[in-house]
Amino acid sequence: MVESDAAAGGLERKLATILSADVAAYSRLMAKDEERTLQIFRAHKEVFEKLVELHRGRVFNTAGDAILAEFSSAVEAVRCATEIQAALRTRNDQLASERQVNFRIGVNLGDVMVQGADLLGDGVNVAARLQGAAEPGGICISGSVYDQVLNKLSLSFKPLGDLNYKNLPQPVRTFAIAKVAGLGVLPSPARRRQIANGWRPRPFAIAALILITVGGVSWVRSHYERNRAEYAPMPGLPAPQVDQRRIEREARRLARANRRTADAEPLAAPEAGQVKPQPSSVSGATTAGTPGDDSSGVYRGQMCYAAGGATEPAHCFEVQAVVLGNRISGEWPGRDPGVTIYLAGEISRSGEVAIHMHSKRADGSSFAVSDLIGTVHDGRIDANGSCFRDGRGVTLNWSKN
Repeated sequence: MVESDAAAGGLERKLATILSADVAAYSRLMAKDEERTLQIFRAHKEVFEKLVELHRGRVFNTAGDAILAEFSSAVEAVRCATEIQAALRTRNDQLASERQVNFRIGVNLGDVMVQGADLLGDGVNVAARLQGAAEPGGICISGSVYDQVLNKLSLSFKPLGDLNYKNLPQPVRTFAIAKVAGLGVLPSPARRRQIANGWRPRPFAIAALILITVGGVSWVRSHYERNRAEYAPMPGLPAPQVDQRRIEREARRLARANRRTADAEPLAAPEAGQVKPQPSSVSGATTAGTPGDDSSGVYRGQMCYAAGGATEPAHCFEVQAVVLGNRISGEWPGRDPGVTIYLAGEISRSGEVAIHMHSKRADGSSFAVSDLIGTVHDGRIDANGSCFRDGRGVTLNWSKN
């Protein structure tokens, strides 16, 4: 039996989900102000790479304004793509419209060739072509990705049909992500009408789409790498000092915000294990900490509960959360089967932190609500509060990675 050229040459092949991204109108932005554009691009790229890492992906190639990342899961790749666009939208909202740096993203699941740390082949090329079809700030995915993520994520899709792309022999079934639950609308191109003769798209005008925000506040919620760390009992842990009146004030404010969210019509039914983001009393995204100081990043560290009577010993466990702009979010499994703990918070301009946590059972019921207050400073978040169920003290001490 004759081996293929790839096999004879010792090339390794594998199935992978490829995320391809580049900056729309990058040359125009560079021509207008090279230094400022490069500064903004580098800051955006840092957020991009952190989210790729958070979703267990890896960046395997960069060139100029282009970024290529690999994921073993199509679901995680699409989650990552939506969170990148939402996070960068928040950052761009703080810039003048002519200075905004918008990524276009394409995602494809296909067979690729491995060459050292790099990946090659049609699987990569299709992702790059899908990226070119996406609107600035938008995402296009192939049919192979669509088949994997359908009914697994709270997304709305716009089918664009079977499209021909340059240097690809076969048309590619293409979808744009139009809406993301909790994040709102993403820019998506108008549907391309195909004709039988060669499957070539007719000329069309791309409709201008208006980005909307949920509840009047533009902010990003992130899904995070689920931390499987075991709870480690720590007998003798001292109870934290708690300013109860201050905590209760923050709890009332968060409760009012929750009621406002409950009154709003949801964009789409959330997937199992998801919660809608907690709204904020702050209008729009602001920079955390002192002016000009961006605390965005992945934070990890200890979450500690004081003893709760004879049956609940003091214990600590390792968790992580993500800060993007002035928002904090996190999610991790609880000790009991089917229980997930959710965290959402905000950072004021002065660096004060208000955090709300609750546990949620598989049937959707919530319990063990806690509220904490603290500060973010020099790459650390320190906060304390109490659990409303039994009054136990709760502390967290996290450091930025």
